[in-house]
Amino acid sequence: MPTGKGTDILDVLIVGAGISGVGAAYHLRTRCPGKKVAVFEALDSFGGTWKVHTYPGIRSDSDLYTFGYRDKPWTGPPIATADEILAYMGEFIEENDLGPLIHYNHKITKAAWSSEDKLWTVTYETPDGAHTVQTRFMWMCQGYYDLDKGYTPDWDGMDDFKGEIVHPQNWPDDIDLSGKKVLVIGSGATAATLVPNIADQCEHVTLLQRSPTYFVPGRNVNELADELRRLEIDEDWIHTIIRKKVLVDQHEFTQRAKDESESVKDELLAGVQAFLGEDFDMSHFTPHYRPWQQRIAFVPDGDIFQGIASGKASIVTDHIDRFVPEGIRLTSGDVLEADVIITATGFNLKFLGNIPFEVDGKPVAWNDRLTWRGMMIEDVPNMLFVFGYFRASWTLRVDLLGDFMVRLLKHMDEVGAVEVCPKVPAGVQAKERLSWMNPDDFNPGYLKRGEHLMPKRADHPEWQHTQDYWHEKDDLPEIDLDGDVFEYSDAQGHIIDTHKADAA
Repeated sequence: MPTGKGTDILDVLIVGAGISGVGAAYHLRTRCPGKKVAVFEALDSFGGTWKVHTYPGIRSDSDLYTFGYRDKPWTGPPIATADEILAYMGEFIEENDLGPLIHYNHKITKAAWSSEDKLWTVTYETPDGAHTVQTRFMWMCQGYYDLDKGYTPDWDGMDDFKGEIVHPQNWPDDIDLSGKKVLVIGSGATAATLVPNIADQCEHVTLLQRSPTYFVPGRNVNELADELRRLEIDEDWIHTIIRKKVLVDQHEFTQRAKDESESVKDELLAGVQAFLGEDFDMSHFTPHYRPWQQRIAFVPDGDIFQGIASGKASIVTDHIDRFVPEGIRLTSGDVLEADVIITATGFNLKFLGNIPFEVDGKPVAWNDRLTWRGMMIEDVPNMLFVFGYFRASWTLRVDLLGDFMVRLLKHMDEVGAVEVCPKVPAGVQAKERLSWMNPDDFNPGYLKRGEHLMPKRADHPEWQHTQDYWHEKDDLPEIDLDGDVFEYSDAQGHIIDTHKADAA
């Protein structure tokens, strides 16, 4: 791996070898073969979240026909385990010879841009010490939350509890739940996954939630895909067909969640009640917000609801007053006894891995700056970041941004540019700077907690992250790379008039 200053300068440094970074490496390896590219990964292998999370039953909460890569067919069940996803990623890396690009145990600690040199100098640590590397472009694909430690609220009395407290993100290899009373705190996909996957081990497992969330139970199969396979249709065609159908279905459902929220709510609750029976108190699964204001998780085969219906698991909706030696006392006064408490309470958001960035010696405060389309930051040169979708699979945007990145790099070569920097027009500068996401549109807890870390948006279609795949799939390929938002410079620092370059 090239280190220090000199001739071994990277064209693009990709940060992270999770689902995003591996996808980014594929785009550059296959479509920009002349570029010198490296991927730095802080962990000792690829996979990101799918490597870090090892709690029982860890699985995707969106289908792999769209969460998987555009150019690699998915042949398994729609909802996949972490092991299945890692195997799929491993095949993708091997099939496309991406392994030589990826450098593990490379943790970036600083990135500094020099306008004079037109380079990023990146400081990173490996097991043998600190190093630096220079790169012309940075592509940030490290994800959006802290892989070191999950989020656990600081409840009163936690030190008084005599049992064990575990966060799913830091699951102990030696934990023994057999014959124990287990209390899982949470209401999202992680809690819904954990409860049915530990129920058979425990004396009993109770899910304690402060407020309900929406779920979509269903069979973990895609009947159309299976029928096409029975007809011996090529897997590439099956992948394309099912991917498009899933996207159309998702788009229609998302639109209905806004336009017909009460009908969609009734349908979701009916799906849950079909497992629990007519007499079950459905207030435990009836949120106080409309569908899709927070993420909706698919529950394969309704496993958590089957666990509750069988009596192996139970659900309580209440607020925590404090921890007590024997468990948790609720605001209602009831005490839930437990030997083990699992805090499936979410994660801590990070923006760009909390890596300190500087531009010409001045620290970059991300939350003071506007984002351009949720992929670049005002006045930060030669840097693209991946932030995916909440209502559609994250990886869909990896492929869209891969297309954009390839097009941008080729355009820079064509016009003789070594630097590109997004500039905010005066009319947009005059607008109020708003939080990253519109809270009336999408408001999960981790975004609320981490809002101070995120860039700002403006009330303008280009200066925000729309979170709308169905718009961006048509819009992003049509971006005018010679538009006013892009300021290009050559190696001498002269601004390039790309319109004149095109005319010439």
